[in-house]
Amino acid sequence: MKEKDCPCFSGKLYKLCCKPFHEGVLPTNALELMRSRYCAYAMRFTKYIIATTHPDNPHYEKNHQAWMRSLMNFSKNTRFEGLNIIEFIDGDKEAYVTFEALLTQHGNDASFVEKSRFVKSDEKWLFREANEINSNINIVKF
Repeated sequence: MKEKDCPCFSGKLYKLCCKPFHEGVLPTNALELMRSRYCAYAMRFTKYIIATTHPDNPHYEKNHQAWMRSLMNFSKNTRFEGLNIIEFIDGDKEAYVTFEALLTQHGNDASFVEKSRFVKSDEKWLFREANEINSNINIVKF
């Protein structure tokens, strides 16, 4: 069996990158959490996405079964084609990750740039909220 690259586009093998987080190891910072969440979307790990979302997130749903169906539908209909980290602002209890997610849905570009806010609660990083910066744009890399 061939070892697979991590779907978070870190350039590392999945088993050495996001797999430990998906199996219960806590990310040490918000960047690791953000990458592991992108990977979880790509791999359809809906329980992980829910478990790493802060209850005060505007999209948090108390009905986890309905939320899992919605997440699964999104993931099934999306091709996860790339992840570019633009900025990471680390902190002890709050951190920000700005990134570009390269996505395709039904043959159409669904890429976006987002600045996500993460908070640390009981020693666990959680996704708190996001501000979309722009959709369907090209980022010039330096």
